[in-house]
Amino acid sequence: MNKKDKIVIVGAGLCGSLLALRLAQRGYKVAMYESRSDLRTTDISAGRSINLALSDRGFKALRLAGVEEKAREICIPMYGRLIHDTEGNTFASNYSGREGEYINSISRGDLNGILLTEAEKHENVTIHFNKKCTSVDIENTVVHFKDYKTKEEFSIDADVVFGTDGAGSILRKSYYLERKFLFSYSQNYLTHGYKELEIPADALGNHQISKDHLHIWPRGKYMLIALPNLDGSFTVTLFLSYDEGEYNFNNLTTEEKITEFFEKEFPDALKLIPSIKDEFFNNPTGALGTVKCSPWHYQNKTILMGDAAHAIVPFYGQGMNASFEDVTVFDTILDTCTGNWEEVFKEYQKVRKTDTDAIADLAIDNYYEMRDHVANPLFKKKRMLEMDLEKTFPNEYFSKYSMVTFNENIPYAEAMKKGRAQDKALLNMVAHNDLNEITDLNQVLKKVQEETNEILEEDKIAGLN
Repeated sequence: MNKKDKIVIVGAGLCGSLLALRLAQRGYKVAMYESRSDLRTTDISAGRSINLALSDRGFKALRLAGVEEKAREICIPMYGRLIHDTEGNTFASNYSGREGEYINSISRGDLNGILLTEAEKHENVTIHFNKKCTSVDIENTVVHFKDYKTKEEFSIDADVVFGTDGAGSILRKSYYLERKFLFSYSQNYLTHGYKELEIPADALGNHQISKDHLHIWPRGKYMLIALPNLDGSFTVTLFLSYDEGEYNFNNLTTEEKITEFFEKEFPDALKLIPSIKDEFFNNPTGALGTVKCSPWHYQNKTILMGDAAHAIVPFYGQGMNASFEDVTVFDTILDTCTGNWEEVFKEYQKVRKTDTDAIADLAIDNYYEMRDHVANPLFKKKRMLEMDLEKTFPNEYFSKYSMVTFNENIPYAEAMKKGRAQDKALLNMVAHNDLNEITDLNQVLKKVQEETNEILEEDKIAGLN
């Protein structure tokens, strides 16, 4: 590794811009290329989620790069879920029983803009917009581009190439097209897609429903969620099958059908979305997919990071946080590895791959939890018990959600393994009324821990962990 190496980063999204900033802070020379226009001067949302959930793992990475406080200034805290039933009734479910633990709604574009501006402050960083990567010669580290404005095609010679170009990564595509090495790749889609809508602010610019919660309308086969924005609006996302069930994206083709669907399933939300027809027809329907691949790198020349290496569905609110954590982990590897880039890349994947696979699986789990389980009486009882345990034993009990979201030093894989066992133990106890005669929470905690350890041991014997 040499500070004079010419590093090219393909993709100036959240992961790429944070990576560029951190590498620049370490003294490396970085050139970043982005296919889109500069989002600080142009609206480029194009149907992508415009607000995201930022939590502790993401803040840890932003803190490392010195931009945590700037990010916090544009955050809206969400302390839990607010569940809406078809009758318009609501009930709250906190994310944690501890004080001061919450997730944050944040604008994708605003946060990306902060990172780009901070990166540009370093003279060893250059950022090039409207430059679409068309392919990468991974053997010779030559990156081919097309300028969207001039239509000119050109190539850049690099010493090292980082692909942070998202789920549709061109660098990843070059890995399997060039066939230089054995490359495993899977991209699995849910049968559901998503469409974004909006609840506008009221006449005074205020939020029309609680801004302190992530709102969920769970309906079994589909659901609606809403996250608050700083301008008083909410970004609403409908998750719905493409072609299954009485209502799906393929048959919601008329204003009458759309209105019928929302009046039946989301009547309270419909009252808050004045332009439902226009938004439904004009906003694109997005796909929900999981990307897993291996290896992430080729020799000491190229490496995938963020969604390019491990795109996940959005239901744990960890996509951005996981990509930011990539930068944190990579930075740690740079501190410990003194060899060449290949040594760094190998160690990074060895440390990181198990955890990114875990959060991908957890995100799928949470999809079914949000869509189907949050309104289930057993689940609600189990969740209330978890809140009591976290509140009473803040240093001894952590729910699976807390381990994933609020404990940045617990690896995703460990959180998944322990969290799943703990969930199973709690649900078994609640379902079988095992805790009815226990009034002392100390005894409840002890029983939960014992049952969890038994399940973990059984899983270990069965080869499940």
